[in-house]
Amino acid sequence: MPGLIAPSDYSREPPRHPSLQINSKEPFNAEPPRSALIGSYVTPVDLFYKRNHGPIPLVEDLEKYSISIQGLVDCQKQIFMKDVWKLPKYSVTATLQCAGNRRTAMSKVQKVRGVGWDVSAIGNAVWAGAKLADVLELVGIPKLTASTKTGGKHVEFVSIDKCKEENGGPYKASIPLTQASNPEADVLLAYEMNGETLNRDHGYPIRVVVPGVIGARSVKWLDSINVIAEECQGFFMQKDYKMFPPSVNWDNINWATRRPQMDFPVQSVICSLEDVNVVKPGKITVRGYAASGGGRGIERVDISIDGGKNWVEASRFQKSGIPYISDHPSSDKWAWVLFEASVDISNSTDIIAKAVDSAANVQPEKVEDIWNLRGILNTSWHRVQVRVGHSNL
Repeated sequence: MPGLIAPSDYSREPPRHPSLQINSKEPFNAEPPRSALIGSYVTPVDLFYKRNHGPIPLVEDLEKYSISIQGLVDCQKQIFMKDVWKLPKYSVTATLQCAGNRRTAMSKVQKVRGVGWDVSAIGNAVWAGAKLADVLELVGIPKLTASTKTGGKHVEFVSIDKCKEENGGPYKASIPLTQASNPEADVLLAYEMNGETLNRDHGYPIRVVVPGVIGARSVKWLDSINVIAEECQGFFMQKDYKMFPPSVNWDNINWATRRPQMDFPVQSVICSLEDVNVVKPGKITVRGYAASGGGRGIERVDISIDGGKNWVEASRFQKSGIPYISDHPSSDKWAWVLFEASVDISNSTDIIAKAVDSAANVQPEKVEDIWNLRGILNTSWHRVQVRVGHSNL
């Protein structure tokens, strides 16, 4: 593409924050320390997890960079940055989470394939850009459209990014047209993150942000938008990021039996403590994050220190000075909540967190019940161990 190139090697990677925990160097996949996630409601760009499938694309000439909109539309169109900037600008606070978040814990039950994420393949940012619904109107697709006149029912996003899973082809994914053309779904062609121009790791110059959906559908370094009849047939839609039962293994798997994963389930994680901690007897403040997909709010976060027999409810908050009310207009519907609770520790034990969303979905107790061969969507109760001693770690 004129203006934007996908390098063939890793010699021109951008600088990264030294505190990131690197899970894969080439391609670069890394997450911040869990404690960094509770430092602020909006995750700093440098501490936002990095998920990549190849070398980071480079912009050579921003004026020449364009996105082609094609497929089952009345009129195909090529749009440049100046065209995107002319559209109304919207800001959406949304949490992105990799479907493989907490994969390492699932792998302890039985080995799974995938990047070994701990608990920080998640972040919350203020994304700004044009709504996809406005962009689609440029090619004659009205808002709230289920199907174009020529049978287009899905919107595919194709990256300039090249990846081995696509045999050197581009990364791609799709969402239903009903979602893409709905302004209330807040799908963005984003060019800013936390008030600044997107950086290279996060999709400069333009990325898609699909709130409430696993991060794999929020395609970075956007090259083209295709309106298609069926969902995207790319690797990451058809041969990955699907939820299978524990009985399925690599010998009997049939990818066609499952739909591509979209919304992420309700999740919570304790971030103020590591997996194993030495603490003094007395009160401990437990802090972390909770999030659910599909725009569902967090109704409750419960904390237990006796294996789940008894629970205390944590306080939940988003923006400073504004009380958090699940699914209320004053709350950010696509964003996580941070939580805090105080517990009294006298003996060595596990501290457990579980969240309930506004549809009364609750995290499953055991990771064994949701184990799957790709290690995605580990939303089991989050547990950290505290050992009572006389010195801190």
